[in-house]
Amino acid sequence: MDQSELIREIKDLKVARNAVIMAHYYQEPEIQDIADFVGDSLALAQKADGTPADIIVLAGVNFMAETAKILNPAKKTLLPDPEAGCSLADSCPASQFEAFVKAHPGYTVITYVNTTAAVKGLSDIACTSSNAVQIVESLPKDEKIIFGPDRNLGNYIKSLTHRDMLVWDGACHVHEEFSLEKILELKKTHPEAKLLAHPECPKPILIVADHIGSTAALLRFSKTDTAAEYIVATESGILHQMQKSSPDKRFIPAPPKDSTCACNDCRYMKLVTLQKIYDCLRNESNEVLLDEELRLKAEKPIRRMLEISSKLGLV
Repeated sequence: MDQSELIREIKDLKVARNAVIMAHYYQEPEIQDIADFVGDSLALAQKADGTPADIIVLAGVNFMAETAKILNPAKKTLLPDPEAGCSLADSCPASQFEAFVKAHPGYTVITYVNTTAAVKGLSDIACTSSNAVQIVESLPKDEKIIFGPDRNLGNYIKSLTHRDMLVWDGACHVHEEFSLEKILELKKTHPEAKLLAHPECPKPILIVADHIGSTAALLRFSKTDTAAEYIVATESGILHQMQKSSPDKRFIPAPPKDSTCACNDCRYMKLVTLQKIYDCLRNESNEVLLDEELRLKAEKPIRRMLEISSKLGLV
């Protein structure tokens, strides 16, 4: 069937199954447009918490679907493509992280939501790039912290908070692949463009950025700032929402080191398609299942993150 028919069928299935489609900003535009809710990792976690739907279709990657299931054990959570993984989560195997934590007793363990349920189960608090700084600062100043898995985000937080932090050596393939040299060349041809960068980017890119923030924060900045052009150093899916919110502005994806491509996409995010959403809804397939003992362990740091975020008014 063609795309318009596929969209109609998905909408009908959502009603028939009492399902909700939740999509990350890094999904393809047509998936963002059909979703009931589009957001970053924090917003998806908040929205998943207590949804009245019977079925959650998570158009994103596996750790996001796991988080939805952790918060909603009685709901059926579906991941359109079970191969939609995460390079950052893969960079922090649970067995190695557990050994690291045991080697440093007395540390509070804060982990990014871009981790497996097993790693969350080893953690005290979860965080996202939207709330990581505030969560770290909510702890006593003398508290020793282990932060994982993203080294760029962890070191960025450490530079802002000056806390005693041990940072796990993990990274996201999308943000690691941006080319500072090509960004600077792009700035020469667009001298008035502001560089917006996600804190998962390496430090040299953050140094030259005009604004640093989570995906949602970059989107908010682009709406209220007065510049006419922006170079965006994060996954290119967010440009769809930026362009929708500010149609008179120009948004240019920051180039990766690979000279054959002008933008930088997450190969895992882009595995999700409208056809796969339709198939998993029709068949109620690719359900995310978690051992209950692990789910309960992983739920504690997520709940703590949500409680702190709520107290601080982070949305």
